[in-house]
Amino acid sequence: MPRAQAKYSFPPIVAPDARLLILGTLPGEESLRLQQYYGHPRNHFWPLIAAIFGEAVPADYAERVKLLKRNRCALWDVLESAERSGSSDAAIRNATSNPFAAFFADYPNIRTIAFNGQKARELFRRHVVRPGHVSEQDFTTIDLPSSSPLYTKSLEEKLSVWRAKLLTTVSG
Repeated sequence: MPRAQAKYSFPPIVAPDARLLILGTLPGEESLRLQQYYGHPRNHFWPLIAAIFGEAVPADYAERVKLLKRNRCALWDVLESAERSGSSDAAIRNATSNPFAAFFADYPNIRTIAFNGQKARELFRRHVVRPGHVSEQDFTTIDLPSSSPLYTKSLEEKLSVWRAKLLTTVSG
């Protein structure tokens, strides 16, 4: 078995008027290599986001970032760092969360958190939620099926759930 290596997340994608924060766990190998959120070509994240906003998936990463920002969506990972061999969330060990209390203080318009997969919510509860710092009760939380290619539902199946759960948040 390959040895687990320390992996680190990226800075958040966020605009001052963001209202929705979409949280993943930690970038996978291809994302780390490209230095882009959801960089694996088979990950459904960018096609899901583009479809929800009625746009084509931008080919350029900078345009993908702009798509999120102009629609008042922020994107980050629960974990700042962890040891992991490969890209599987199941292999995450020795995790450290991102500094969410400071983040939410800086972006007070964010009142909704959408978790991209069950592991993101689980890690958020385990590593972030702390009395007097960050409380889930302060936010509307949404559970989404993972956009990962390892989660075997089709893009269409994922899109119907993502659209139904996010449409009122992103259009309001």
